[in-house]
Formats: sequence, structure tokens, C-alpha cells
Amino acid sequence: MDEAELLPQYKLFIRPVDLRELRRDIWIDDPIPAQLTIEGKRLEIDVAYRGSHIRDFPKKSYQVSFYKPKKFKGSKQIHLNAEFKDPSLIRNKLSFDFFADLGVLSPQSRHIFLIQNGKAEGVYLEIESVDENFLARRGMPNGSIYYAVDGDANFSLMSDLDKETKKSLQLGYKRIVGGREEDFYLQEFIFNINTFSKNEFEKEIHKFVDIDKYLRWMAGVIFTSNYDGFVHNYALYRNGETRLFEIIPWDYDATWGRDVNGKTMEPDYVPIDGFNTLTARLLYVDSFRKQYRLLLEDIMDQYFTVDHMIPKVEKLTKLIRPFVIQDPYKKQDIDLFDREVSVIANYIEERRKYLSRKLAILD
Repeated sequence: MDEAELLPQYKLFIRPVDLRELRRDIWIDDPIPAQLTIEGKRLEIDVAYRGSHIRDFPKKSYQVSFYKPKKFKGSKQIHLNAEFKDPSLIRNKLSFDFFADLGVLSPQSRHIFLIQNGKAEGVYLEIESVDENFLARRGMPNGSIYYAVDGDANFSLMSDLDKETKKSLQLGYKRIVGGREEDFYLQEFIFNINTFSKNEFEKEIHKFVDIDKYLRWMAGVIFTSNYDGFVHNYALYRNGETRLFEIIPWDYDATWGRDVNGKTMEPDYVPIDGFNTLTARLLYVDSFRKQYRLLLEDIMDQYFTVDHMIPKVEKLTKLIRPFVIQDPYKKQDIDLFDREVSVIANYIEERRKYLSRKLAILD
């Protein structure tokens, strides 16, 4: 089978009157009815634009909710990301797969080619929604899931947005899964992060958060250099069996050497010790800091190397390149696309040098 045949084709049909309504105000979240054909199966859906600043881009991203049937392949909702500012179109997927390799809960994703009303819209990344079906697909226990919706999800009592004391311990979070009673556990978690003495924190924090998984997630943010990763681009899952919070990455297109505007990122852009209150408190404890350092060294040996990562980069770019040439928003930048393998390779080399120099501060 030819590599080019491996990219699924999604056909989206929206009635002209509904499409006009969708475009009338790009900031309205109300969905419109549409049809989506996947693998020859026609599905009735609701569709809306998704994202914040990305809605201004000419190539839109979409949130798709299945209506008839209510679920498709175990999902009630999927996200179709345009990845407009990423010249490679692969950074989000590369990051999610990297996190999964590190043992972090991470959304599944795949590239698809979208056709809307008979017109090519180009290469998109289909991303699994983080909800109760995300848990069921993995055989995970039921629990609560909260989305970090803005910079106030910084594990602090102080707002990251206006530098004032938060009026609510849940500021910055939106509950997606679980009942209102789950809010107590999130509030208790954030309160304890900020009020435990050093001794209490060291002895008690493991009762609230899976420390190993948090440090693995933290390492993933550090290696990919997601600047917003510590205060925004994640979801919190409270495992119903362990009763511990785990953290799930989200929105990782501005990574691997490119910032949110698609510009080249300096290798020291995100500090080795990260930021947010929980991270700072964990690294203040000798045993946790040592655990984090050993984890960084292990990942640098096994995963975060040019030899390990670049074959993955080349495989993804080879897969989507025939379709990037057909993407009306990206085909004129195919030369830039072709140079991205070397941009990512250079980022890995330079980031490794920076992290190697900075490991000593974790002693």
C-alpha cells in the first residue's frame, strides 16, 4: 500500500445557510448541524469552531459532536485541529506520542484530510476528546476530569491573570466529568498545596497527587518546551480508585523549537525547573527533586535524542507530505515544511545542551 493512501479522508457537508451562520460570528460557540462522512459512513453531527486566538486564522479548527449515532468508535466528540501556525503540522501529535512513551496519560491523535462541501480544506489533526470515553477506552477507573481553561490553573491561591487573591479555589478550571461533589477534592488539593508546611507537604502530598506521574508530565513539558504547559494546557483527572490526581497534556503545537506564533524558539525558552506552585513546592523537597533529576537523565538517555525522535518525525512528515501539497493553506509553504525535520533535530540538540548544563541546579 502506498504511504499516501494511509491518510483518512473526512468529508464534511454543511448547508449553505448553516455555514453562513457559522461564519457570521466566529466567537460564538453554538454548534450547527452538519454531516460528516468517515470511511464511507455518513454521520449526523453538530460542529462548531474551536480554540481561542486560532479562530482568527483563515484555516479554522473544529469541534465535532456526534448526533446520530451518539457515538462513533467509542467517542461522542472529536477535535479537528488545523495546526495553522505549525509549519510541520506534526508537533501536537509528536508531543502526545512522546508523553505516552513517558508513561503519561495522553490523547490519541491522527492526521486526516478534510474536504468541506466538495472543497479541500487540507491536513488536520484529529484529537481524541478527554472525557469519560477517554477513560473507558483505556480501562481507567471512573473519576473526575477538569480542563485548565486559562492561566489561573496555576495551583496557586494567587491569580495568574490579575495577580490578586483568587475568589475561588476552582478558578481556571472547568469540570467536564464527575458530579459537583468532586469539586471539594480539587479545592482541598489546591488549598493543601499552598498551606502545608514543608514537612507536611513532604509527608502528605502523595495522598493527593500521583507524584511519579506528575514528574513524568513535568518532564514532558520541559523536553517539548510548552511555555503555557504549566498553567494552562492540561486536564486534571482524579482517579476514582487511587483517589489521586493525574495530569493530561493538551494543545502542544507550540513546541519542539517553534513558539505560539510559529517563530523559532530559543533552547532556554522554558526553564528546567518550570513554573507553577505545585512544581515549585515539589522541587523544594530534596527527595522529589532528586527523583525529577534522575527522570530527566533517564529520558535524555532513552527518548529525547535525535536518533530516537527524528525517525518518528520523518515518518510523520513522509505520511502527510503528499497531502500538504493539496492543502490550500499550506501548499505554498512546502519548502518550509521540508525544512522542519532539521529545525526539530536542531532543537533537540540545543535543548539537550541547555538541560545538561542546568541539571546541576537540581542537586
